[in-house]
Amino acid sequence: MASRKKKLQGLVAATITPMTEHGEINFSVIGQYVDYLVEEQGVKNIFVNGTTGEGLSLSVSERRQVAEEWMTKGRNKLDQVVIHVGALSLKESQELARHAAEIGADGIAVIAPFFLKPWDKVRAEELLDGIQEKIPTFQGLKFSDTDLLDFGQCVDQNRERQFAFLFGVDEQLLSALVMGATGAVGSTYNYLGKKTNQMLEAFERKDFSSALNHQFCIQRFINFVLKLGFGVSQTKAIMTLVSGIPMGPPRPPLQRASREFIDEAKARLESLDFLSSTYLKDRNLESCS
Repeated sequence: MASRKKKLQGLVAATITPMTEHGEINFSVIGQYVDYLVEEQGVKNIFVNGTTGEGLSLSVSERRQVAEEWMTKGRNKLDQVVIHVGALSLKESQELARHAAEIGADGIAVIAPFFLKPWDKVRAEELLDGIQEKIPTFQGLKFSDTDLLDFGQCVDQNRERQFAFLFGVDEQLLSALVMGATGAVGSTYNYLGKKTNQMLEAFERKDFSSALNHQFCIQRFINFVLKLGFGVSQTKAIMTLVSGIPMGPPRPPLQRASREFIDEAKARLESLDFLSSTYLKDRNLESCS
């Protein structure tokens, strides 16, 4: 991750790209989406055009347009906007990186080409060794693996460099905070940002019992939807349900979430008190509040 601003900290929502029923980008709701993140979830940092945003299902032109719209609608409301510019073509990544700089993005993030790629596997801690000599603007990494040994070594060996260490496994964030994570990038922060912020606040004041209870509560929901089958399509459905903002269907080849999934996810959200009171009918004793 490269940035020209202060170190990125706290929650970063991996934004969804809203679509119309015909599969075109629905730019008209992005302003409402920004307000929802800031006012309802307390999330002021975003990660645009990543996996959750179906970035690799968009054309280069569409990715540029989406980035521009988030920058425009987030001005004076969001703290930091990071644009994902990874692609199968390095030329396209370079083009998207230049564009991100031109529109004033606070940083870029890059996933390496993953179809044609080197065979040797490099651990994150090895990747960070000497990286600022190669990329002077390098500011940190998003770590989206459950290997806390590798993550811990990234933190331990780079303490003096003031990197941002952003964890990408939402259901294990508390463990990563103990290991030195400075923040997190995730899809669930679109609709569970408020609950996750409560966990961060409890951790900050060293109320570890409360922090653990918040993490367990979040895990109950994530564990439930993972067993049903959980991906980009289901994330869009849940965000529509919780926020009331239409996210639309995913781009093919992904299929929209089933009616069964939506009904079961809604019931679980209600039981955990994650839905706004305007959506609730009954609450039960399993509420996490």
